[in-house]
Parts: sequence; C-alpha cells; structure tokens
Amino acid sequence: MELAHGLLLNEEVCSQLSEHQKAEFVFEWLRFLKKLLIAADRADLKEKQKKLVEQLTALLNSSPGPPTRRLIAKNLGVLYSVGDTFSVYQTVDKCNEIIRSKDDSPSYLPTKLAAVACLGALYEQLGRLLGNSFTDTVGNLLKAMKSAESQGRYEIMLSLEKILRGQGVSAVPCHRDIYKAARSCLTDRSMAVRCAAAKCLFELQNEAVFMWSSELENVSTLCFKAFEGSNYDVRVAVSKLLGTILATAVMPKQAPGPRQSFRKSSLEDVMDLLATGFLRGGSGFLRASGDMLKGTSSVSRDVKVGVTQSCVVFVSTLGGQWLERNFSTLLEHILELVSHPKATQTQMDAICCRRCISFILRATVGALLGEKAQITAAKEICQAVGKQKKAVDAAMSDSNIETRVGTTDVCASQHVLVCALQELGSLILGLGTTAAPLLQDTNTGVLDTVISVLLHPSASARLSAAWCLRCLAVALPSHVSVLLDRCLERLGALKSCPEAVSGYSAAIAALLGAVQQCPLGIPHGKGKMVIRLAEDLLRSASQNSRISVHRVQAGWLLLSALMTLGPAVVHHHLPRMLLLWKCAFPQSPKDLDTERSRGDSFTWLVTLEGRAGALCVMKSFVSHCGDLLTDDVIQRLLPPLSCAVALLTQLPSLIKAYGNPMKIIAMLFRQRLYEILALLPPKTYEGGFNQILKQLVTDLTSPENLVSAASFLLPALCHPDDVLLLGPALQETDHRFIEEQLQQGGSTGGGSLEYDPCAICEKVSEVDIVPTPLSPAPSVIIAAVGLFGVVFPHISAQQRAQILEQCSESIKQVKGSRQQTVQIHVVSAFCSALKCLGNSRVSLGPEEVRKPALALVMGALESANPLLRCAAAEALSRLAQVANDGAFTVGIAQISFDKLKSARDVVSRTGHSLALGSLYRYLGGIGSSQHLSACVGILSALSQDNTSPEVQMWALHSLSLVIDSGGPLYHVHVEPSFSLVLMLLLAVPPAYVEVHQSLGRCLNALITTLGPELQGSGCSVSSLRTSCLVGCAVMQDNPDCLVQAQAISCLQQLHMFAPRHVNLTSLVPSLCEILLDNSVLVNLCSSYLSLRRAVVACLRQLAQREATEVSEHAVTLVKDLSNREHTLLDVTIKETGLEGALFSLLDRESDRRLCRDIKETLGHMLTSMAVGKLSQWLKLCKDVLSASADFATAAPVEMTQEEEDGDRVDDASVFTSKPEKSCPFTNPRWATRVFAAECVCRIISQCENEDEAHFNMALAQERRLRDPTSDFLVLHLADLIRMAFMAATDHSDQLRLSGLQTLLVIIRKFAAVPEPEFPGHVILEQYQASVGAALRPAFTPDTPPDVTAKACQVCSAWIASGVVSDLGDLRRVHQLLASSLVKVQAGKEAQNQLYNESTSTMETLAVLKAWAEVYIVAIKCQKLCDSPPKQLSKIYCEDYSSPSAEGLLNLVQADLTTLSKLWLAALQDYTLLTLPQEYTAQLPAGGGAFYTAETVEHARSHYVSSWAPILHATAVWLNSTGFIVVDEEPANLSRPVTPTTMGQSTSLANVKSPEDINTDRFYLILGICVEFLCSPRSDAPMESIPACLQSLQSLLDVPWPRSKIGNDQALSVELLNVLHRLILTRESPAVQLAVLELVRQIICAAEEHVKEKRRSAEVDDGAEEKETLPEFGEGKDTGGLVPGKSLVFATLELSLCILVRQLPQLNPKLVGSPSGHGGKPQTLTENDCKLVSAALGILSDLPCICSPEGSVSILPTILFLITGVLRETAVKVPSGQISLPVSAALQALKAVVSSPMARAEKSSAAWTRLLRCALVTLLDFWNTDEMHPELDDISLLTAITIFIVSASPDVTAVQCLQSRCIDKFKRSLDSKDPLILTRCYQLLLSIFRNPSQAVSVPYIQSLGSVIVSRLQRVEKRKPESSAELQAIQEGVKALEVLVSMADEEHRSQLMAILLPLLISFLLDENALACAQNPARNLHEFALQNLMRIGPRYSSVFKTLMASSPSMKARLEAAVKGNQESVKAKTAALHSKPPEKNSPSIQLKTNFL
Repeated sequence: MELAHGLLLNEEVCSQLSEHQKAEFVFEWLRFLKKLLIAADRADLKEKQKKLVEQLTALLNSSPGPPTRRLIAKNLGVLYSVGDTFSVYQTVDKCNEIIRSKDDSPSYLPTKLAAVACLGALYEQLGRLLGNSFTDTVGNLLKAMKSAESQGRYEIMLSLEKILRGQGVSAVPCHRDIYKAARSCLTDRSMAVRCAAAKCLFELQNEAVFMWSSELENVSTLCFKAFEGSNYDVRVAVSKLLGTILATAVMPKQAPGPRQSFRKSSLEDVMDLLATGFLRGGSGFLRASGDMLKGTSSVSRDVKVGVTQSCVVFVSTLGGQWLERNFSTLLEHILELVSHPKATQTQMDAICCRRCISFILRATVGALLGEKAQITAAKEICQAVGKQKKAVDAAMSDSNIETRVGTTDVCASQHVLVCALQELGSLILGLGTTAAPLLQDTNTGVLDTVISVLLHPSASARLSAAWCLRCLAVALPSHVSVLLDRCLERLGALKSCPEAVSGYSAAIAALLGAVQQCPLGIPHGKGKMVIRLAEDLLRSASQNSRISVHRVQAGWLLLSALMTLGPAVVHHHLPRMLLLWKCAFPQSPKDLDTERSRGDSFTWLVTLEGRAGALCVMKSFVSHCGDLLTDDVIQRLLPPLSCAVALLTQLPSLIKAYGNPMKIIAMLFRQRLYEILALLPPKTYEGGFNQILKQLVTDLTSPENLVSAASFLLPALCHPDDVLLLGPALQETDHRFIEEQLQQGGSTGGGSLEYDPCAICEKVSEVDIVPTPLSPAPSVIIAAVGLFGVVFPHISAQQRAQILEQCSESIKQVKGSRQQTVQIHVVSAFCSALKCLGNSRVSLGPEEVRKPALALVMGALESANPLLRCAAAEALSRLAQVANDGAFTVGIAQISFDKLKSARDVVSRTGHSLALGSLYRYLGGIGSSQHLSACVGILSALSQDNTSPEVQMWALHSLSLVIDSGGPLYHVHVEPSFSLVLMLLLAVPPAYVEVHQSLGRCLNALITTLGPELQGSGCSVSSLRTSCLVGCAVMQDNPDCLVQAQAISCLQQLHMFAPRHVNLTSLVPSLCEILLDNSVLVNLCSSYLSLRRAVVACLRQLAQREATEVSEHAVTLVKDLSNREHTLLDVTIKETGLEGALFSLLDRESDRRLCRDIKETLGHMLTSMAVGKLSQWLKLCKDVLSASADFATAAPVEMTQEEEDGDRVDDASVFTSKPEKSCPFTNPRWATRVFAAECVCRIISQCENEDEAHFNMALAQERRLRDPTSDFLVLHLADLIRMAFMAATDHSDQLRLSGLQTLLVIIRKFAAVPEPEFPGHVILEQYQASVGAALRPAFTPDTPPDVTAKACQVCSAWIASGVVSDLGDLRRVHQLLASSLVKVQAGKEAQNQLYNESTSTMETLAVLKAWAEVYIVAIKCQKLCDSPPKQLSKIYCEDYSSPSAEGLLNLVQADLTTLSKLWLAALQDYTLLTLPQEYTAQLPAGGGAFYTAETVEHARSHYVSSWAPILHATAVWLNSTGFIVVDEEPANLSRPVTPTTMGQSTSLANVKSPEDINTDRFYLILGICVEFLCSPRSDAPMESIPACLQSLQSLLDVPWPRSKIGNDQALSVELLNVLHRLILTRESPAVQLAVLELVRQIICAAEEHVKEKRRSAEVDDGAEEKETLPEFGEGKDTGGLVPGKSLVFATLELSLCILVRQLPQLNPKLVGSPSGHGGKPQTLTENDCKLVSAALGILSDLPCICSPEGSVSILPTILFLITGVLRETAVKVPSGQISLPVSAALQALKAVVSSPMARAEKSSAAWTRLLRCALVTLLDFWNTDEMHPELDDISLLTAITIFIVSASPDVTAVQCLQSRCIDKFKRSLDSKDPLILTRCYQLLLSIFRNPSQAVSVPYIQSLGSVIVSRLQRVEKRKPESSAELQAIQEGVKALEVLVSMADEEHRSQLMAILLPLLISFLLDENALACAQNPARNLHEFALQNLMRIGPRYSSVFKTLMASSPSMKARLEAAVKGNQESVKAKTAALHSKPPEKNSPSIQLKTNFL
C-alpha cells in the first residue's frame, strides 16, 4: 500500500494486482491524493496535472464503486481549484458525453454515476468559473434523470445539490427546472432518492425565493406527500427542508432582488400550513373532503410524525429568542392541533396526536429556552390550562341544554390539557428547585390551576394533572407534604363526587410515587393517613352505587402507591394490608361458587375491579418491599391468590352472561394476576399450574385476541445487537418518543396513563416523558408471556410437550394475519420460557419436548415478519443452549445449512443465516473448524448476493456474530473476511445503508478478533492494519450517520489495540466537525443520537490517553475553518477550546449516556491538563457558573445590622456578580453548573498532588517573578471564592450543596496559607464577608435540611480553621450555628413537618457535630496558648496570641451545658443503633432523643457520619470538668425524658448518684471507642480512629477514669488487645503514636492503682508486720504472667510488635541466625524514631506494676529489647549527636536499672544477676565483627556509666566486670576524637562523684593517672578546635573533682599535679598574640582556674611557685597581660555609645 502514496497512480503496480486488490489500491491512492493536493507544491502539480487528469478520467471508465467515484470527483474538483483550469471544460464535456451515452447496460452504470458525481464536484469547487457550461450540464442531467433508475436519480440529485452550492445566486435560470425535477424525486419510491431530493431542495431554497413565497403551499403539500410511506431518514431530511423553508418564510434570510416580489408569511399562515398537513396529510383538498364526507379520513401516522419534526425544525431554526417572543401564539396554534376533532377520531389517534404535540413542546421549550425563559413559558402554559378548565367548567355548569357544549368539546379540552400539563410537569421537573419563583407567583397560581384539573370530567386530564403534581413534587421536595395534606383533605371532603375521588386519589398516588425520587422523604405519619383514607374508601364503596367503582379504584390505587414508600413504611401497616387482601377474596372455593350464583353485572364489575386492585397492590408490595416478603407473608398471600386462580376459570362464563362490559375488566384481572404470580416463587403456587397454563395458552392462542403486541414483546426478547437489523425505528434516536408509534404498525397505538392509573406511582423509563402503560389487550398478552416463561421450567417434560404441541396446533388452525399474531404470541412466550430455563440452568427435556419446540421455532424462522425472525433465531440458539446436546446443535445447524443451499426466497435466507450467527453467539463456536469453515463459506456467499440487499445485510450481521464468537479458530479466516468486507464496502451502493452498517459490524468484530496483534510489524499484520484503515475511511465518507458511527467505533477499537497507527491529526478534527455540524439543532434535528454517542465515546477514550493532543487538534480545526459560517460551537471551541465546546454540548444534551460520556471526557481532560492550563480551566468553570443571567446570580442576601455598619466595600462586588459580556455560555442549566462546581473541587485536588506553590502565596509570587508563564492556584483564590459564593447562593438546591462543598474544600486547603504582605495574617482573612454571606442563606427557615447540614459543616470548618481572628467576625458565623442550636433544642415537637423525620436527625446531628468540632478546636487553641510558643502549630501561630482563642472558648462555653447534654444524648442514640440485630427489641419504643422508632433505618447513616467528633468533644468536656457532676439547672430541652438523659432524670424514684452518672458516661464513651476500634467499618472515615484514641486519652488524663481503668485489669487488657490489633491493621504513624500514648496512660493508671494498694496496705498493717504484707502487682508470689489476662504481658506484646516492625533485627527468631545481624541497621524515619522511643518509655515503666517476682519474670525481656535497640540504633554519626531512639533507650535503661525492684528483698539477687548479664552484653558490643558497622562509643560509655552510677554497687563491683569497664574508659581516653574524650571525662566525673567508694575508688585509682598524662600532652599540642578545647576543659574539671574528693593528706600532692598542668596551658605574650582562638581560650580558662584555685590552696600554691621560678614567671606574665587587656576593654566600652543587647536563646539538651 505504501506504493499507492504518490502524486501519480503507479500504473505498473496496479496492472499486476487482482480486481479486488486493484480497487483497494486505487482507493488508497485517491485517499492519499486528497490530502496531498492541498499541500502539494504548485509547480510540481502543474507539471504533472495533465497526466493526473488523464489518470483520474481513465478511472471513470473502470466502473468505480461508490466510495471510489466520490473520491475521483473530489480529487478532480480540488485539482482544478489548486492547479490550472485549462482543461476543465474538456473534462466537463467528457462527463456530459458519458451521461448522454445510450449504453444502458448494468456494467456501464458505475461509469455514468461516476461522471455525474464528477460534475457535481467540479461545479461545487470551481463555482462560477464554469458558469458558461452550467445550463447545458443541468439540462443534460435533468434529461438523463428521466430515464435513470434509482441509483442514477439518487446520484443526479446529489450532483445538482453540489452544483447549486457552487453556483450560488448565478444558478437562478435553472432553479425552476431543478425544482420541478426534485419535486418528482421527493415522492420517489426509493427512500434514498427522496433523501437526496430533500437535500437538493434544501440547497435550492437558499437562493430560490419562490420556494418560501409563491410556492410555499405547494412545497408544503409536496413534503407532506413525501412523508407518506417514508422511513426515518426521509422524515429527518424532509422535515429539515420543510422546517427551514417555513422559518425562512417567517423571517427571510435575504432581501429579494428588485424584480422578485414576495409576501412574507406570518406565524399564523405557517402554523395553518402545518395544521393542514397534520390534519389532512398530503392529499388534495377534493380527496380529503370526500373522505371527510365518508368519515373515513385519517392521516397516516408517518405524515403526522413528519409534520411534528418539521414543526420542531421550524422553531429551532428561528431560535430561542424568537421562541421566547412568540411562544404565546405558537402554544395556542400547537394546542389547537390536538383539540381538532379530526386529529383525535379514535383513542389511538388521540394518543398519537398527543405524543406529537408533547414532542414539539419538549423539543422546543425544553431544549431552546434558558431557565428564566422556561419559567415564563410555564406561566403561559399554566394560563392555557386555566383557560381550558374555565371553558369546561362553564360548559358543564350551563343549565340550558340547547346552549350547553357537547361532550366533543370536553373531549377536545382533555387532549389539550394532557399535552399542556405534561409539558408543564416536564418543565418544572427540568428546572428543579430553580422553579421555586414560579410557584411563589400568586398571579399565575400554578398549584391552584393544576389542582383544579383534578376535577375535570375526563380521566386522562385528571391523570395528567396528577402527573404534573408528581413532577412538581420531585422538582420541589418541600411541597410534597403540603400537597399531600391538601389532596387528602379535599378527597376526604369530596368523597361523594366521582371526579374528585378519581382525581385526588390519582394525585395522592402520584405524590407518593414522587417520594422515591425525593431523598428528603415525607413525614412517616402521612402513610397512616393514606391507609386510613384508603380503608375508608373501600369500606364505603358499597354505600353509593354511583361511585362504587371510583371508590374501589381509588382505595386500591392509594394502597398501591403506599407500597412504593418501601419496607421502612410498609412494615408498620403490613398486618392491615394482609387483612385487606384476605377480605378482598372469598375465603373458600365454596364461597366462590355461592358468589357466582348471586351477583349481577354491576356487582361483578365492582368485585372484579376490587380484586384486580388488590392484586395490583400485591404486585406493588412484592416489587417495592422485597425485604418484607418472608415465607410467612407468602403463605398468607396464597389463599387470596388461590382464589384468584380459581376465579380465572369462571371468567369466560361471566363474559358470556354479562356481555362486553365484562371483557375489559376480565382482561385487567388476568393481567394483574399474571403480573403478581410472575414475581412470586413458582413453587409456592404449583398446585394451580394446570389452571394457570390452560388460561395462558388460551390467552396466547385465542383468535379473539387480534391485538398483536409484537412491537412491545419481541424487541425485549431479541438480542439487542439483532434489533439493529430492523432499521432505525427500534434504535435510540432523538425522535424515538414519536418514532416509536410507527414501528407498532398502527395496531395498538402508544400507551397512555388512562389505560392503567396505577402506573402513575411507578418509576418512568428514560425515554418516556410520562408513564405509558398499554391498553388492556396487549398488556394481558405481555403479562401472559412473562408468566409462561416463569412457570414453564417448573412443569414436567410431558406437560411441556403437550403445551408446545397444543400451541403449534393453534397456529395451524388460524389463517392470514391472525396466524401471524398467534405465532408471535406463542414464540414470544416460548422464547421467554427458554430465557428462564437458561438462567436457571434447567434442561429442556427429552426428544419428545425438543421436537415440537424445534418445529415451533423453525416455523417462526421463516415468518414474513422480520422482528419475529429475529426472535426465532434467538429462540433457536437458546433452545440449543438449554438442550445442551452437541448432536442436537449440529442437527439444527445442518437444517439451516440445507435451507440456505436450496432456498431462494429472501425470508428463508435471512432467517436461517441469522440462526447460524446466533448459534455461535450462545455456544461460543460449535467447536469444529470444519463447521466454522462451512458456516463462513455460506455466509460469505450470501453476503455477495447483489440481487437482495436484505439478504446481504442479514448474512453480514450473522458473519459478524460468528467472527465475534469464533475465537482463535477464526484466525485462518481473518484475511479472506477482510478482503470480502473491503470489496463490499467499495462496491455496495450508498443507498443500501443497512448493508454498510452490517459491514461496519463485521469490521469491528475483525478488529476485536485480531486485538493486540494489530500492533505487530510483520508484513501480513501491516496489510491487515491498512485494510482496517481503508475500511474505516470508506465508512467515514459514507453519507449515512449510522455508518459513520460504525467507522468511529472501529477507529476507537483500533486505537485501543494499536494507538500508534491511528492518526489523531485527522481523526480528532473529523470528530469535532460532526459535533460542529450538529451543533445548531443538537437536540433536535442533528443526524443521529448514535453518531453523537459514538463521537463522544471515542473522544472519551482518546482523552483518557492523549488529552492534550486531542485538545490541540480540536482548536487547530476551528482555526482552519475560517471560511464557513460560525455556529455556536465553533465559537465556543475558538474561545474556550474543546473543553468549552463539551460543556456547551453537555448543557444541551438530554441523553443520559451521552452526558455521562461527556462528563468522563471532561474529567480525563481535567486530570491531564487542568494543572498545566489552570487559568483556562478556572475561567471556563467561572464562565459556566457566572453565566446564569436568568436570575440574579446570588439569592437575596440579608446583611445583618453589624455588617451594614461595618466597612464591607471590598466585598460588594460579590453580591452583585454580573456575568461577563464576553461569556461564551448563555444561561447554562443548573445541572451543568453543578458539574462545573464539581470540576473546581477536582482542580483543587489535582493541584494538591502537584506543586506546593499552589498553596503558598509567597512561593507562588516568587516563582511567577522568575517565570511569568507559570500559574498557581493560590493566585486565583479570589475567583475560587467567588465561584463557591455564586454556587452556594443560587436558587438550585443541588448547586447550593455543590457551592458549599467547594467552599469547604477551599477553606480546608487554604486556611493555613499566610498572607506575605501582612505577616501574622492568613490569606483567607480578606474573604470573611464573602464566606459569611455565602453561609447565611443556608440558615433561613425555608432552607432544606440537607443544605443546612452542609452549611453547618462549612461553618465549623471556617471557625476551626483559625482564619477569623476578630471576635466580632467570629461571632457572626457563630450566631448561625447558635440559631441552629436553638432549633435543635426545640426538639421533635417543633420539627418541620415538610420532610421525613430522619432529615431532622440529619440536621440535628450536623449541628451537634459542627459544635463539637468548634469546641475541640477551642480547647486545642487554649492549650496551645497556655503552652510554650515553640509548640504552636503553623495555623495558630499568630492568631491565638490574641484574645480570640479565649473568645472562641467563651462563645462555646455559653452553650456548653446544653451541648454536653445533647452530645451525650446523641451518643446514647448511636450506641443503641449500633446494637446487633438480635437486640432490636431492646430499642426504646418511642425512638431516641433525635430519631423516631419508624425512621430508625434512615437515621442510622446520619449517626454513623457524625458520632466521632461528638464523642471526642464529649470526652474533652468531661476532661475539662474532671468528671465532677455539677448539679446544674436542666437544659431547656422540650423533648421527652428518654434513656438518653444519662441518669439525670428528674423523677425522684430513680435519681442516680454522681458516681453512677460518671460510671454511665465513662462506659458509654469507652464502649463506643472499643466497639469501633475492634472493627472499623470500611466506609468509616479515617478521622474516626484518631477521634476515638484522643477521646480515650482525654478520659485517662483525669484521675477518676484512670482509677476505673486501673481497678479493672480485665478491661485494661481488653483495651490493650484492641489497640494491638489497631497497630497491626493501621499503618498511619499518627494513629500508632496515639495508641502508644494511650498505652502509657493505661500503664500509668495501673501503676497508680498498685501504689495506692501498697500504700493502704502499709497503713493498715503497720510497719512492724512488713514481712507478712501481701505482694501487690502482677506476678504475685510466683512471678507467673497469664497471657490474655495479664496487663504486663499484653503491654509487652504490643511494645514488641512496635519495636520489631521498626527494627526487624530485634525479632528473637532472627537473633543468632545469619540474617539476624546482617547488613546495616535500619535507617529510621522521624516517625519511626518517635514510635521506638515511646515503646521504650512504656517498657521501662512495667517493672513498677509488677510484684518483685513478676518483675524478675519480665526483666530479661525488657533488658533484651533496650540493649537490642541500642545495638541497632547507636551508630556513629559525624555530628556526634545522640539520636532519639538511643536517648530513649538510655533513659529507659536508667529507669530500669534504678528501679526499686532491684533493691527489693525478694528480687534483688535475681535483678543483680540479670543486670550483670545486661552489662556483659553491652560490653560485648565493642567486639564488633566486620558485618556490623562501628557502634557509637559515646552511647555505649553512657550506658555503662548508667549501670555503674545507678545500679546497686553489687552489680558492677565484680572484679571481672570492673576491669572490663575500666578498660573501655582507658581505650576511650586514648581516642583522638575530641567528642568521645569530652563525653568520657563527663561520665568519669559522674562516676568519681558516686557516694559509694566501692564504686568510685577503683576507677579513680585506675584512670586518674591516665587523665593526667592525657592532659600533660596538651602543652606540646595546643587545641586547634573548640571541640578539643572542650575536651581539655572537661578533663580539668574531672581532675578538680578528684582533688576535692581526696583526703586532706593527699590533696596537696594532687594539687601539685593540677597546678603545673594549668600553668602549662598558659601562653607567653608573643605566643598569645599570634595564637588561634581555641589556644587563647584555653589560656584564659587556665588563668581563671588558677586565680580561683590559688587562694583556696595558698600554701601548696606558694610552695610550688617557690620551687619553680619558670612557672612563677609564666604565671605573673599571664596575670599582668590579663590586667592590661581588661583596662583596654573598659576604656573602649566608655568611648562607645551603649548598644542594645540582642536577645539570645540557649538550648540545652540533657540526654541523661
């Protein structure tokens, strides 16, 4: 294929290829040439142009296929436009000659078509350059068209369209001729020709004024005719033409020429024209009037649908602003259509008509208008409803019979009301809570108007009003309760009026149905009111026969709706419901017989109505309350159901006896029974199988049931992929709502609410605007089919065979259309049965069952109905699946093989080819390669059958299924399949769209089969990949949108497997172009929903990998499209990039799948690009959020008096934020704005993972100075706040929630960011007013609880953030929380009755949680203020030096008494709700403090999200009170006294003591913590664990709870076990440190307890009996510790766990093994060091809580771990510093060594022995091997010194140990490291000072002389560093101590050593002048010491001086020099001005 990439065709290569390869090669060359011509060098092009033209014109004669001819034409056009035009006329003449040729043979046809296409392309590209030959060419084409067949007519029409486009206004002379030709083509029998003609006329109307002036009526009539018998594509094309022409007639695009006279049409004229088409169709006046006289005229549905689409295009073309201005008139005309008697002659016509009108309103008002305009439109619609209702009321009340308007007018008004109310409901539903102003408008009175229609005489109008109320309730949940009360009250008052009973009951049912979609629910009591009313209606039904039926229907309807409220509500009423069901049916068969013999027609009517209602309620119960459907309930449902089944057999006799009126109700009864039985387990009613099946078969096969439910039954039973074979009608399109009516063949019409009022409370499908239940006849068939499927698997094989034979026999007995209907019903039922068999893995049965089954399916496989053939193919494959027999499967396949070989009719070939594919789909390839080859061969042959496109389509579709399912076996067929697909793509005419779609599916399957192999670089893979790309290119060029969608899908697959080979440079622009082309009418007349879905799905995948490239290519496209008209989306891409265009698209699209994909695409782009293009993304979100010009952006914000007085100018702009003028978004819907707010939060979290400068203003500004292009989030903080503010103060509640969430995120992320310009302040301080203003509206009384709850969260975050330092500002936000607290205190009685009680729980807990968080922070701040400044955290560093810390606590303190009680109550509620299921009976009957018993399930989740901060706050409060119960006044709580009052009940009988109250509180908090920490829930937030740990810490800070824990060892051990588990499961260092702190407190509590017991025992027993004192502490007399019961053992386990996790080498199992000491010690992080230190601290405390024997048991472990830590962490570091773990180990060692237990009588010997062992271990550490790095001498010396100084002398006084220790010190004194020397001298100093001479003397004797000799060396080598100086100084200090400790007689001798040493340090005058600082400092140090020591030992001093004159001279010189320097310094000080002393901070750390 690479050889095809040249400017000229490589004819040499081409000639060597086969026919198919040549076609592919030529196509690839043409495709490459198309790109090359645009970029080619002009000179090179001119040189080769002649040859190129010859090659291209030669290709015309080679019978090119459709894609090739399109490319030849395009290339010729482009070649002449960029190159020379000298030979263009010759080319035109040549094409004309070909067209004039008399050769009509099929082989010459492609050449003619190619010539036609070339003419179109040449004229389109060159325009007026070819003006001279234009007339001849058009004449030639028009002449050729007269004799052309459909392909020719199609191509000529397209060519004329292009000629018109190229010629523009200069084509006027031929306009009339083209118009005439196109007129005839518009009603052509070929649908493709009609589409092409519509496109041609569409182009013509741009310039031909006559089309929208003088010929307007004729064009309209012509279009109406074109709609007759049309398909979907034709309707789309013709409606686009008609709609645009009508729009132009109303608003002409251009002024006509001087000679052209025209009349501008008015809106009325245009609407009259559309009405004519809608009511009379395309027939002429005479024919129409004749039909009207006969009364037979009815316009075909496709005309109505076409006119509907035209009307939508008409309005959409004129645009939203025009619609806004003219809506009133338009609405009047549209509603007139549906009120015309001719439009609604039958019920089916009426339903069809109503759907059309609803579609017009939805597609215009719903799609084109912004929110404000929609509110205005809603008011108009409401007025129209009011007008109609008044007219009907007047008509009904008019007493004069003659003037009274007949029922026809009431009938007409009902249809108008249905359409108007449905649209009103849809509008309000779309607006959501932004519709609130509409309902507040008293002039319009929406609610009153809608409710007034509930009394309309027509049922459909009443139901539409009820539905409208449901929409209103979903949109504005605050109205549900109010409306329910109103309707319940009116229904109670008007029980005697049939219309009122029917209307209000429907309204109540609709409102109850709405509750499913209202998360805030309704008060629980409403259910009781409804059931009471329903029972009342059912009881009173028999009192008045006039309204019996209405009351019965209403009663059961209310109960059916009640069931939708779910198990939480229904289980309270279940006993009453079971009783009602029982009473609705006779108690026994005998009663049933008695009943039959009594009763008349009316009573039976009422009885059956009641029983059908009861069954409907059962169905609703089973559907919505599955949790309540226990075995016991099913058993109680069975008697009524058995009776209902028995009644089935009596229905025929009743119908016979009472005639037709009974038929409908009998159908309804059967339908209800079938529906409920299908939902129950079949085993429960198997006794009635015979009766049920008999009736089912009768229903399915009865010739009386002529209604075919095919269009409703079969699509659900076919495989979704197979439905594609049936054309667009069954696919999801933008027009599906109206198109659905056409697929139903006109037999049943659509569904409508009046057929089944119970549907009003059910959920609605995405497609429908309202529920559309079908009429009883098809409904009963659908229900029968469903039940047949459920029952069939549960009957015996013999019964199955009988039933199947009976069904087959029934089909044979009827003929004609009836036969097909029965066949459809039976096959559907059997298909349903096979589905159930497959799902339950049950076999079909033996041969006797298979045979009739196979016959039944095979018969349907050759049915004329394509839908039935699809279902039969599906059934056949499922049959093979459930038969589960290879031979049977092969047999089935063989039947199809044989049929396909012999049959020649289309029906057999299509059915059996699909059967083969379907078999493969379900059986995954039948396993043998021969079978596969045969199958592929047959299907490939069929797919090349040019005579029948239908056979080709089905065969190719089947082939795609085989490819998909063939697996690895298919690989051998891949290349031939590719060749076949490409050959057909290049040859099949474009008119055969379905074939192209099937080819696309094949290509997709082939790409999937190859999968990742497509990445390969081999020759064969490369050619296959090229084939893929060529195939995709052919499909992309196809004019049909579904084929384009397939192409995009294939490219998407290819990109997934071989991304490098998909060229995004061309793909992305082509995708964006599709979006641009469809942008104007994106929701209405854009080609296809499937295409848009494919485009966005592909963009989503591309953006996932290459977001940046996708975005860049999209922008490039728009820059390149400078010459075309800019649609809105073009502009959006130009201004805001692809992201902005997608936002615009999201705002206009209504398809959920498409919207989801758009959001995901934007999500991927945001993740990849937002941080890099921060300004662009934030501007985009800001534009979307601020573009809501419909309302004042902010809701009215009432400023408090203080704020008005204060200076708030800086924030004034926030309150009046106007959208910017250049905003590319116009009035985005609230849902789009919610998404924008979510995007802002995502951008913030993305930045968090990137650069720290995003949250650091100083750093960001500094980086911005260095690089002006860099961008940081903190620089956009003002915009972020503004966006959050705009969202938080909107009318839409969902947007308010998003805004508050955004504000919360901003506060959390930016609270700590300092303001660089104002040190000591944070950056958020300047936005205090904005935050306050954003929060205030959320606390107004009418705000929904979820918004208030979220606002409380923001409030607490704001106060806790520490941003607000001024007490006044703080108080403003605090007041908001305070107002909420007042609401909470009011209790349940004052609750708002608008929502479910659980919402009050949510709001209350949110308030308490917010207060808890604020209180915790206030206490923290206070502690920080009280603690030293160095501990102040970053956030609170400056603020809390001000009074605000205290102020904040004071603010909380005021309400703390109330809060503490509420917190305790909430915690007790929580504990009750977390009890396991078996304790449910123990819950308080009336509920808790903040929840009611009925709403327990809903409330639970709110407690789960709130308990942790409340618990923490309660613990902190108890800590602050020290557990002292103050006998304070009870808080003002108007709530019942419940167990939640925590023992503070006021009744005297059970007043608790303070001790009991404290105990309750203690165990409450402890219990909650332990329960949670035992098994933290996976959904629990991470913050809950620290909250629990901190709560326990707060408790144990107080003596009383410590004593409780200390006294109860079992509790302490349990708590430690829980903490141990927590350490094992949570890696967070903060959690682990908190755990260790808590362990320390527990050990401390135990220690206090042991001390107290010892003390009291000593006091009690007296000192003289000490020997007999019992041993306190663990281990008692034996020293044994019991695992599981021992606190010490549990602590050891936990500490060991911590230590071994940080230092695995400590693991006793590793010690001694080769790996035990291998390698370097672990480098510990800061957190690891803290953990090790804390664990060591805990270990060192353990001996204190043991008995002497117990301490001996644990001492080895403790010493092992301490010395082990030393060994692993005491490593030499250059700085000589001691690390935190080493320091902790040394402190722990000191604590252990000096423990009282070491000296206790009973344990001292053992301790001494063990301590000696530990000392030996330490000494052995010096003998390091090569593997272990050198240990730190300082640390080891310190450890040895601890033993020597702190242990009893017995430990270290042993000769061998002493000598080793002395040896270590000697070696250290020889060290050259001054740091070691320094520390060595210091440690020896502490040893020398030891009071015990047994300890100190050996060291003095051994080391004194060593010290002296070491110091004597100094004279020769003076110190060169401060470290060396310090070492010498410490040595001197040690010698001084020796002197001071010596006896008097020896002291003079020692002085004689010390003094010369000191004098030797002195320098003479010369040496001093040039000496370094250390030496000089040593000189001064020595001099000072000499001057200090000399006077004290004067005699020795004098003697020494006398004996050594040199020393004396040296000393005197030094003293003299010192005196002179002091004088000089004093003089200098006097001459200088005084200076301020700079403060200095000295840090000292004592590691010992």
